[in-house]
Amino acid sequence: MQKAQRLIQMMMIINARKSFTVRELADEFGLSTRTVTRDLQELSELGVPVYTVQGRGGGYRLLRERMLPPISFTEGEAVAIFFACQSLQFLGSLPFGGGADSALHKFYHYMPADARGKIDAMKERVMIWSPYRRMSAEVLETLLRAIMEKSVVRIRYRSSAGESERDVQPIGLYASSGYWYCPAYCMKREEMRQFRADRIVTAELRPDIPYREELASLTLQNKPDQSHLEKVELVAQLTAEGAWQLESNRWFGPHLERCEDGSGLVRVQVPKTDLPYYVDAVWSLGAQARVLAPLEAIDLLQGKLKELEGLYAADGDG
Repeated sequence: MQKAQRLIQMMMIINARKSFTVRELADEFGLSTRTVTRDLQELSELGVPVYTVQGRGGGYRLLRERMLPPISFTEGEAVAIFFACQSLQFLGSLPFGGGADSALHKFYHYMPADARGKIDAMKERVMIWSPYRRMSAEVLETLLRAIMEKSVVRIRYRSSAGESERDVQPIGLYASSGYWYCPAYCMKREEMRQFRADRIVTAELRPDIPYREELASLTLQNKPDQSHLEKVELVAQLTAEGAWQLESNRWFGPHLERCEDGSGLVRVQVPKTDLPYYVDAVWSLGAQARVLAPLEAIDLLQGKLKELEGLYAADGDG
């Protein structure tokens, strides 16, 4: 076996075992312990994160961040992966630390020159936009670690009612319209809840709090049950411009009824507690939308108008 092939195979074995001795590798490859020690030194210099453990039961161990063996991609696959990773850069924060940037840099750097040239030509022509929302990368990283390590998290959560502290067991993380969401079992409420990551002020892993194994099989497909929440029907009349703007909204688009002239009507059942969020979306359309029901939504809009009137009246008096 050539040395390069031996080093690649050794790296794959190390990744699989995590801990091992020089003698074990020497017996497996039919080499002397001296040669294996030399190989391990070379792998370490190449970036494979191995370290020695002294004393009884010692040997070598692999750090938490393992190295993956080389993977071959076609040019089309490489381009697809590059732009998929690049799209993450438009999100305000990521739960991967600097991993995404580092991976993208390595991936691009080791491409053939002609492949890099093709990507360079498309960089300003192919983008996957996502609205920029500011949030804590540290909170996202903590939530991701909790999912990976099966740990409960203590969070401080900010809502319209103020800040509260609670222990949650996350089941997943997903991004939508630039925001990160974390469905989780709330120990305080004893039910599944959905938390918006930008409203989580602090997050701390709490391995001392028992992890509920019966929830371990839940995924993002198991959305929090909102059937018990009181709902109201939001109805809004839209101009052609308003309908055009709202049809791409994931919450309103599926419920949009278009007329022949391009105008439309939207009817959507929403949890009463979330009504302000939906009203804000309609408010952003200005005169292109008119809310017809419920009265609570109209009251919210009138309240916004009064706030604006008071703000500009005060400026005029000054």
